[in-house]
Amino acid sequence: MNSIKATLLLFCLSISPAILKAQDVIYSPYDKFDFRGDEYAVVGMAGGYTYAYESSPGNAMLYAYDDSMNKVATVLLDFFPDKIYQVRFIPYPDKIIVLYQALESNKVVQYAALLDERGRLKGKPLELGETKTSIFGATKTYFSSAVSENKKNILIYSAYDKGDEIEFDGKWLDDKLAITKRSHASFSTDNKVEHGELNLGNDGVVYMAAYNTVGTQNYADRYWITTLKPGATSFEGKELPLEDKYAASGYMKVDNVNNRVYFGGFYSDKKNGSYNGLIYAAYDISGGAFVSKKMIPFDEPLLSAAGARHRNHAFDNYEVKQLIVKNDGGFVMVAEIHFVTTRSNYTPGMGYYSYYSPYMTNVVHEYHYDDIMALSYNKDGVRDWSSFIPKQQYSQEDGGVFSSYALLNTGGTLAFLFNDFNVAHSRIQLAAVAPDGKTDIHSFTAEGNDYPDWLPKSGKQVAGRVLIVPCFHKKQICFAKVVF
Repeated sequence: MNSIKATLLLFCLSISPAILKAQDVIYSPYDKFDFRGDEYAVVGMAGGYTYAYESSPGNAMLYAYDDSMNKVATVLLDFFPDKIYQVRFIPYPDKIIVLYQALESNKVVQYAALLDERGRLKGKPLELGETKTSIFGATKTYFSSAVSENKKNILIYSAYDKGDEIEFDGKWLDDKLAITKRSHASFSTDNKVEHGELNLGNDGVVYMAAYNTVGTQNYADRYWITTLKPGATSFEGKELPLEDKYAASGYMKVDNVNNRVYFGGFYSDKKNGSYNGLIYAAYDISGGAFVSKKMIPFDEPLLSAAGARHRNHAFDNYEVKQLIVKNDGGFVMVAEIHFVTTRSNYTPGMGYYSYYSPYMTNVVHEYHYDDIMALSYNKDGVRDWSSFIPKQQYSQEDGGVFSSYALLNTGGTLAFLFNDFNVAHSRIQLAAVAPDGKTDIHSFTAEGNDYPDWLPKSGKQVAGRVLIVPCFHKKQICFAKVVF
C-alpha cells in the first residue's frame, strides 16, 4: 500500500467561506492485468469492504479491500461461464447483485446472481433470457438493465427500434432477485422512431425517451417521455412541445421525492445548425403533464466564455452528462465536449495514451474529450452562474478509457477529476465548483505505485466524499481511493 496526502482547496456544502480540506489518495496493491483482453470494474462497498472486479478469459474474481486499501480477500466467481459478454454490479450494505451476460454457443444469455456481503454466491444464478447472435457473433447490446434509486427495483430489458414502432420486453426483479412482473410492450408514432435512455422509478414505473430525427445531424423534431407501469402492455407517451425547434443530447432524471421527471438538453433553430440554447422541462408524474418547459437561448457572455477556443461553433459536440436538480426547482446541467474521428493511416505516438493500442490498423479511431461545462439556472430559467473547465484529451484506438472525468457530488460542491494529457507523465487535475459557481482547479502528482495512469471515467463514488478510481501501470492494475 502506498498513500499520499495533498492539500486541496474545496468548498463546504452551503454558501460560506472556503475552507481547506485534506485529501488522501491511497493505492491498493498491484495485480497482473492485460489491457488487451482483461476486464475491470469498481463494484462499490458492501459489508464494510470496498470491492473491485477483475477478469481474464475463463477467470473472474472480486477483490475485497479494507479502509486502507489492503487486500483482505480474493473471491473467485467460479459460477461465471467461460465467456462473459457484459457485467454490472449493484452493491448494497449487506449484499451484492451481479448482472452478467454469457456467450454460449451462438447465443447470449442474461443471468443475475445474488452474493452475500463477502462476495459469496447465495443460491443458484437466475437465467433471465437468451437471444441468438448473428453469424458474426455478439456485435451489439442484447440486454440492458436499469436500477431504481432505492435499488429495490431492477429491470432487465431489450428494446428495439423497428420503423415507426419501439418494441420492448422486460422483467422486473426485486432486491432478492425474485421476478415480480413481466411485460411485452410497444410504442408507435406516425414516423420512424428511436428510443433513448431509460429510467426506473422507485415504484418500478419505466420512463423511456422516444423521438423522431431529421437532417444530417439527427436532431429530434419530436420528443416524448413515455411511461410503462410494471406489467403493462403499452407505453403512454407525453410529447414535449419543441416550438419548431430541434432537440439534441437529451438527458432525463427521475425525481422520486417530488414525483417528477426532468429533461435537459440543447436545441437548434435549424435541423442542421449549431446549438442555439438549452431546453429544461419538468414532467409531473401524478398529473401526466409537463408543468414547466423553458427554451433558454445562449446569451453573449456565455457564448464568449464558451468560445475561447470554439467561438464560431461554441457549443458543438457538447453532450449532457448530468442533470442535478436543486431544492428550489432550479438545476445544474453538466456537459462535456466529446466526439470521435477516424482516418485511414496510422501514425504511432499521436495521443498521450496511444501506446496502449491493442493492435495496428489501417483505420484509426481517434477519441476527443475536451472542455467540461456546468451551468446553473434558477426555477425561472435565469442563469445563476456558469463554469467552464478547460481540458483537451486525445487518444487512439483505446476507446478513450483514460479520458473524460469522474464526478464527485457532495450535495453542494461538484468535484471533477481528470487527466492532464499535456505533460510527459500522468498528472491528475481536480476542479472544484462551489455552490456559487466559483471554480478552483488544482493539480497534484499521483505519487506512489510507480506513477500509474489513472482512468477517471471508470471511477465510482462509493460514499459521500470517496471515489475509487482504477489505475494501470505496464501490465498491472491497482485502485486508488480518493478521500475528500
